[in-house]
Amino acid sequence: MADKRDYYEVLGVSKSATDDELKKAYRKLAKQYHPDANPGNKEAEAKFKEASEAYTVLSDPDKRRQYDQFGHSAFEGGAGGGFDFTNMDMGDIFGDIFGDLFGGGGRRRSNNGPMKGPNVRAAVRITFEEAVTGVDKELDLNLKEECTTCHGTGAKPGTNPETCTKCGGKGQVVYTQQSLFGMVRNVQPCPDCRGTGKIVKEKCQDCYGSGYVNKRKKIAVSIPAGIDSGQSIRIREKGEPGINGGERGDLLVEVTVSRHPIFQRQDYDIYSTVPISFAQATLGGDIRINTVDGDVIYTVKPGTQTDTKVRLRSKGVPTLRNKQVRGDHYVTLVVQVPMKLTNEQKELLQKFDDAMNGKSVEPEHEKEKEKGKKKFFGK
Repeated sequence: MADKRDYYEVLGVSKSATDDELKKAYRKLAKQYHPDANPGNKEAEAKFKEASEAYTVLSDPDKRRQYDQFGHSAFEGGAGGGFDFTNMDMGDIFGDIFGDLFGGGGRRRSNNGPMKGPNVRAAVRITFEEAVTGVDKELDLNLKEECTTCHGTGAKPGTNPETCTKCGGKGQVVYTQQSLFGMVRNVQPCPDCRGTGKIVKEKCQDCYGSGYVNKRKKIAVSIPAGIDSGQSIRIREKGEPGINGGERGDLLVEVTVSRHPIFQRQDYDIYSTVPISFAQATLGGDIRINTVDGDVIYTVKPGTQTDTKVRLRSKGVPTLRNKQVRGDHYVTLVVQVPMKLTNEQKELLQKFDDAMNGKSVEPEHEKEKEKGKKKFFGK
């Protein structure tokens, strides 16, 4: 026994580790060194056996108490100093491990008690303005409801479901399997009754033995102000019916917000672009800016350059937690350049440019006088 490593060291936990900490540590090692994940790797197989042996002792309160007091010597006398894994129930752990290794999904139900029904997903599209102010929508969905003919039993009227003979009505069966370190007992849902403990011999003609029928239902959805695309709203107990008397699942409504021709959103802020003329940018003046709350008047400062950003406080999107708290609206002012000009406009613009560059500009009436003199006196 002297060559054996300390069990706590094997699992990488302290001697005060809780049951959950032991289980978490063992799952990690079992996934890492399981022979199915390391075919032909003798070292991984040895580490897997070592971790399993350590967990077997430390997960059992009595064995752990003996080990803490006497160490490995507490278990001397077994075949080769090993352990008897017969009838050891590790189904929940191996269910998790094999699910992770082979894509089996989450842990399966191991009893026929009440279970919450599956969730139902739906989608709704709203406008940009509706996302800002909030809106009530009505969804028309196809949902499962209890069959009124058999009252959810799935059995033909006048008959009743019978107790499953394979599991004895427990809804689960126990499989004993030979593993690398002994016999392991694995508990799984009964394949015949699918964990319900009941078998329907004569099925209801309306629901075909399922106990449920599909019905169209209208569900009211209150969409809060500030919601964004991709976010979902949970409506409690509007999903599929529960199993064995369990509560209904939930309805998850994913929201898609349509694009706006002017506004763009980032978090709770809104961004837009507003064109202004050259004269407005140069001389300043009042302009009208469109916001989600309507038009506002903003005074442009003289000499405003293109791409100047303006901040309109609290004109953005409300936060989901408090609709009174809002983001801001950022406006980019862009100076527009005219595409077409008349000759007169071009001439005036040229004069303006000459004046701005310090060139002398002769008034029109002085030009006419000069022409008259030349005509009278000759060249």
